[in-house]
Formats: sequence, C-alpha cells, structure tokens
Amino acid sequence: MTTTFHSHWREVPEGAWRWKNFSPAEIACRGTGSLAVNEEALDKLQALRDRLGKPLIVRSAYRSPEHNKAVGGAPRSKHMDGTAFDIAMANHDPVAFEAAAREVGFLGFGFYPRSGFMHIDLGPARQWGERFPVRATAYAAETPPAREALADSRTMKGSGAAGVATLGAAGVEVAQNVLAETQSAILPLVPYLDALRWVLIAVALGGVAVTIYARIDDWQRGRR
Repeated sequence: MTTTFHSHWREVPEGAWRWKNFSPAEIACRGTGSLAVNEEALDKLQALRDRLGKPLIVRSAYRSPEHNKAVGGAPRSKHMDGTAFDIAMANHDPVAFEAAAREVGFLGFGFYPRSGFMHIDLGPARQWGERFPVRATAYAAETPPAREALADSRTMKGSGAAGVATLGAAGVEVAQNVLAETQSAILPLVPYLDALRWVLIAVALGGVAVTIYARIDDWQRGRR
C-alpha cells in the first residue's frame, strides 16, 4: 500500500495524479490543505465511481491529525491514513451505494442518515450507525384521468359559440348597411336582419357565459 504525503495539495505533480473523476483538492484535508495520497484507497474510490456511473460528492477524505481532533474524529480515524471517505448520499440510493462499495473492496461502513453521508474505508470490516431508511421505489406516476379533448371541451365550445356569434352579428350589421344603401329592392328584409343581429349578439353573450362557467367549474374540480 503506497501512501505519499504532501504538505499542500497544490504540490502534487500533475502527471502523478491518475484518478480522473477526483482532484487533489477534493481529497485534501479541509482544515490544512495537506494531502495523503493512498493509491489503493483512491483506486477503489475511482472504481466505485466507475461502477455507479454518477458523481461522488466527497464530504471528507484525508484529515491531518490536528484537523481530525478539531472536528471530533476518532483518535485512530482512518481519515488520517488517507484510506477513508465520507460520501454524500444526496444523489445516491444508500442501499445501492453500499452494495457497490462492498463489491469494489471497501470494508468499513459508517451510516449518518441525519447528516446525509456514508463513511467508507479499507477496513478492518465493521460498521456503525443507523442505516438509512429504505427509499420508496420510484414507480411511474399514476396516469391522470384523461382530459376532454380541447376541441370538445365546454370551454372551447363556449368560446367558439361566442366567437362565431360575434362575427355573425358584425357580418349582419355590415350586410344590413350595404343592403340599406344599395339594394332598395329588398329593403323589406332590413328589419329582419336587424332582429337577426340581436339574436346573434345574444348567442355570443351566452357563449361567454358558458366559457366563464366552464372555467370556474374546472377550477373547482382541480382540473386546471
């Protein structure tokens, strides 16, 4: 097991770092910036990342002895050897994560559901803490009741009736004016056209009323 110490992570030669999904800064001590590069541990961490196929958010990796004491770490914490990692579970299913970590060779597990992370290390084999609650299976969302087709809905019918009737009333008014001015032969029809215009206006108002009612009814049923 090869371990190399650096007083600061910036001192790590670029060509010496071969763990593609992690940077020296992520693995370094959060308190001092110092870094212990344990190749076996980092190889397993990279293998875990490859197996899961999604980012590992490292909450804590190497800790200098002084920083480990400052954060209340165990006196013989594996973090001080560079062989332990605390990984956030925000983007992982803890059960699947634990299984994958065991498969790549991690032996020590600490569960911290309240803080949202899992501790993994190279061993010896042991575990502590209360396991994460089992997450519900992500079933497909229940298909909502089919909404009535837009063209067949009461709202569209009411709006359509209002629109057609409004256009019809306007057209009748234009026709009435034209006939009154240019078609003296059928002037007797003008009074009937005037009555038709008012009928169409009434239909338009009825269509608006239907639209408003449909909107209110849909809202009350939680359909919108």
